Amino acid sequence: MVAKTEATLKKEGVAFPTRAQQNAPAKKGGEKKKGRSAINEVVTREYTINIHKRIHGVSVPYCIRVRLSRKRNEDEDSPNKLYMLVTYVPVTTFKNLQTVNVDEN
Repeated sequence: MVAKTEATLKKEGVAFPTRAQQNAPAKKGGEKKKGRSAINEVVTREYTINIHKRIHGVSVPYCIRVRLSRKRNEDEDSPNKLYMLVTYVPVTTFKNLQTVNVDEN
């Protein structure tokens, strides 16, 4: 093994599209369609809550603590001598965590 480092990765808004990307462009002019009637259709509350949670994400992590390990590549055909192994490190809180070089244990 060559080196080990523990680092915290933060989500920078890449995982979710912005509001402008989600909405379809507005229809300009033309005939308006009538919408569904709330009286004619019955929609259960549990179903709509479940859809809302699935669309907007169920407890998507904002930060992740990972250990980055550089290892020697034992494959003889590979052009790269080293590869990086990324492993998840569970932590209770992300306060005052910094990037740290870890011993070879």
